[in-house]
Amino acid sequence: MAASLSDMPQPHDVTARRAVKAVIPAAGLATRFLPATKAVPKELLPVVDRPVLQYIVEEAAAAGINDVLLITGRGKTSMVDHFDRRPDLEQRLTEKGDLERLAAIVRPSELAEIYTCRQGEPLGLGHAVSYAESHVGAEPFVVMLADEFMDDSSLLENMIELQQRTGGIVIALLEVEPDQASRYGICSIGDRDDDTVEITGMVEKPPLGTAPSNLAIIGRYVLPSSVFEAIRRTGPGSGGEIQLTDAMASLLADGVPVHGIIHRGIRYDTGVPLGYLQAVVQVACQRDDLGKAFRSWLVEFMETDLA
Repeated sequence: MAASLSDMPQPHDVTARRAVKAVIPAAGLATRFLPATKAVPKELLPVVDRPVLQYIVEEAAAAGINDVLLITGRGKTSMVDHFDRRPDLEQRLTEKGDLERLAAIVRPSELAEIYTCRQGEPLGLGHAVSYAESHVGAEPFVVMLADEFMDDSSLLENMIELQQRTGGIVIALLEVEPDQASRYGICSIGDRDDDTVEITGMVEKPPLGTAPSNLAIIGRYVLPSSVFEAIRRTGPGSGGEIQLTDAMASLLADGVPVHGIIHRGIRYDTGVPLGYLQAVVQVACQRDDLGKAFRSWLVEFMETDLA
């Protein structure tokens, strides 16, 4: 029987500090959504009536994160505007007595303190994360990919608590089909305790048939500040970019503990059209105000389309 991970020897640099800051890399060009994203950042594409990015920040807030750094790029200032107040619009809604919509537009500004930093050129996830060093300092922190839509609000909180105990790296994992492994960073694992695993190795986008497991790294990470030095030592990897997976593998080789939590809930990649549409349909179906009518229409549409 595998030993419980809580019984494993802990590293000497274990910290009682809890990650309270999140970094959201969002400087990509979103070419898959052109021409829609020529002027509108993909992170602001709506899932029903809230942009994808707001769902991500809400997830962070639910896990106790109250400080969010957006790594942005050219033409993406509207992402920051979304989390700002709009006194003129608020006044108009107040005058109309539309308190429900008033609360909806005020809510984004109350989720967390939003900061920004511009990445001059998108050169990989590791490169993007490196821009957060001066903001994060010596504290552990969270990285959340803005195009990863998840329905499990407890995942991030559990990851933060595990990192607080181990002082190392904690990443979210997803079981994928073997023919999909070459699209992800893939982990090899050691001891396992339910859905928490010890990670013994990582490889970014392994060639088909060479993956060490079916456990793929998905877009939630809790990292120690030592990752910044590891990124500086990391050269271009897969795709000619500086990969965060390579920097984490370097820390693992140096003895930093790395653990993963397997995500069992729904996860959609809203960075591609299919995943985005799936997220929209799921949220619409679950909404109290329109779910029943939308599901009815969807069934009717499918029956007609397949007839």
